Amino acid sequence: MQSVAWWPTCLVLAIATVTDLRSRRIPNWLVVPFLVAGFAVPAWLHGWAGVWQSLEGFGLGALVYGFLHWMGGMGMGDVKLVAAIGAWIGPHQLILSMVLTFMAGGIIALTWAVAGGFVGEIGQSTGDLILGWKRGVRPNPEFQLANPKKRKIPYAPAIAIGTLMSFFANSAH
Repeated sequence: MQSVAWWPTCLVLAIATVTDLRSRRIPNWLVVPFLVAGFAVPAWLHGWAGVWQSLEGFGLGALVYGFLHWMGGMGMGDVKLVAAIGAWIGPHQLILSMVLTFMAGGIIALTWAVAGGFVGEIGQSTGDLILGWKRGVRPNPEFQLANPKKRKIPYAPAIAIGTLMSFFANSAH
C-alpha cells in the first residue's frame, strides 16, 4: 500500500501544510476526498483485507488525535487529516508516523517558542498540563484552542514531516 499512497499523501500534505500555515485551518474539501479514496483504493487493490487495514488506520488516527482534540490541544482538521492518512497507510505505519510527528511537532514548537521569546510561557503551560493530569483527565479551559489568549501552532507541517519520514523509514526495510 505504501507505494500507492505516496503521491496522493504527498500532494494532500503539501496543500494542508500551506493552508494551515496561512489560515490555521485544514479544509474539508481537501481531507474528505482524500479520506474516501483512502478507503476505496485499498479496497480495490486488496479486497476486504484492504478495507480492514483502512478501518484500523482510520480508527487509530481518529482515536489518538480525537483524544488530543478533546483535551483542547489539537484542531479538528488535524484529527481528520491524520485519520485519513491512517486509512491510506494502515495502523502499523501510522504508529511510526505519529511518533515521528510528535517529535517533529515538539521541535517545531520549541523552535517557535525560542524565536518568539516565550519559552518560559511554554514551559509553564507544559507544567500546568502535566499537573492537570494528576487531577484527572478532563479538558482544561486554559489550553483550549478556542481560548483567544493561547498561541496556536499550525500542526500540519509536523504531520507532513512525520508521515513522510515514516514512508522513508518503511522503504528502508
